[in-house]
Amino acid sequence: QLYREARECLTLLSQRLGSQKFFFGDSPASLDALVFSRLAPLLKAKLPNGKLQQHLKSLQNLCNYCTSILSLYFPWDGGESRPPPHPTGLGEAEEDPHKRRNQLLSVLVGLAAMLGYAFLSGIVSIQRGGVGPAGRQPIALEEEEEEE
Repeated sequence: QLYREARECLTLLSQRLGSQKFFFGDSPASLDALVFSRLAPLLKAKLPNGKLQQHLKSLQNLCNYCTSILSLYFPWDGGESRPPPHPTGLGEAEEDPHKRRNQLLSVLVGLAAMLGYAFLSGIVSIQRGGVGPAGRQPIALEEEEEEE
């Protein structure tokens, strides 16, 4: 029952697509993203039971549709699911020589921003207490009481 309904759905999608490049003309819409996200894995994956996959492969316009989107938006995908290697052949460490420095600076800026916010909002305050340098007592400012 489930396979029959899935086959029917694929057939209806094939009929709706017809000879168009996308479901609503020459440019992709959100429906194209949704349909592609369901069809591409079905088309590309190795499945233990390939009945539904064989039916999809028999619908040439849906296969062309998936291939077209793959080549348009994922040009490096030749059956693999990773981006192309760097053209110069450099490793990831050499790709951005300042990557570690930038990460460290990002962390430090974030930490400084959080501490600054904590101090300015009053969440954290620094109070000096006890004996000051050279054994002197710190001078405390007393608030004057308001007279009524």
